[in-house]
Amino acid sequence: MDDELQQPEHGPLAGFTVGVTAARRAEELGALLQRRGATVLHAPALRIVPLADDGELLAATKEIIGQVPDVVVATTAIGFRGWIEAAEGWGIGEQLLGRLRGAQLLARGPKVKGAIRAAGLTEEWSPTSESMAEVLDRLLEEGVDGRRIAVQLHGEPLPGFVESLRAAGAEVVPVPVYRWLPPEDTGPLDRLLDAAVSRGLDALTFTSAPAAASLLDRAEARGLTGELLTALGHDVLPACVGPVTALPLQSRGVDTVQPERFRLGPLVQLLCQELPARARVLPVAGHRLEIRGHAVLVDGELKPVPPAGMSLLRALSRRPGWVVGRADLLRALPGTGRDEHAVETAMARLRTALGTPKLIQTVVKRGYRLALDPATDAKYADA
Repeated sequence: MDDELQQPEHGPLAGFTVGVTAARRAEELGALLQRRGATVLHAPALRIVPLADDGELLAATKEIIGQVPDVVVATTAIGFRGWIEAAEGWGIGEQLLGRLRGAQLLARGPKVKGAIRAAGLTEEWSPTSESMAEVLDRLLEEGVDGRRIAVQLHGEPLPGFVESLRAAGAEVVPVPVYRWLPPEDTGPLDRLLDAAVSRGLDALTFTSAPAAASLLDRAEARGLTGELLTALGHDVLPACVGPVTALPLQSRGVDTVQPERFRLGPLVQLLCQELPARARVLPVAGHRLEIRGHAVLVDGELKPVPPAGMSLLRALSRRPGWVVGRADLLRALPGTGRDEHAVETAMARLRTALGTPKLIQTVVKRGYRLALDPATDAKYADA
């Protein structure tokens, strides 16, 4: 998954490159994207400390066994299951389950309820919204002054949750079921970051707030923060699985898109709507030309285009119907010198890739133009 993976089938994401920062469930997210035609570039922005190796979790578990809490808030299914499994590995699983049976168990959502019941326990309540804000409202309405509340953390910030409980008089026991650390090998993450700032990505997905924060930290370490924020603000679509995940980006002024349901499937479906809607569509020489990230749809048929060709096509599409000089096109080509022959070579390959030579016209001694249909030529000329 660390390299680009391509799906030949023409789906709604065909021609688009999507970056995946997830450390957990990355294969699942990548497969969902590929089945819809996307090219996937994956680099885990984080690594997860194994539960059984985490001394903080062991200490919190022993504290709960030593003094049963009044309330236990379970936030994620994988975290709750991992907590129970880690306790069993330490030989204190039954003791932990015994203490949890004596506490008021609150589950953030249906998946967490399933994990609680699989452990032989029963939750007292779960919000329909799957929102930690609703859990907090319920606890504060019940009154928490003098109560001992264990909160299963899940590697992401819970803005104001623990602070609000403590301010209302509760004793809060954080249970860190796993911890995030930067990746040991930053090479893949650097390649993903380079692809983002160079506009080699059309979208960048985030499934956890720590992953978003880690990417921003790495960009800062490399002096690329400004370039990354500019890319995410204009050309690379930042897509987050939910509002908590989006917080590190939003704190830097980056607007994100999020599905209504905080799941991987809806996240992919959202990209299937957003990315094609962002593609440039032009009527050219009697054909419908749709310009995507690394490919073009000509009358609905997918045409992969080399990077140099895409650079030329984007330069032409910024002034559809107008002549763009060779010198301007040469500047648009990545990594070329001063030889305008490079433009002719790249243009020939672009025309071959498109399979319809008349889409791009050569204007002798001046340059090239997209053969915009006459009906729309005036419209773009006035723009």
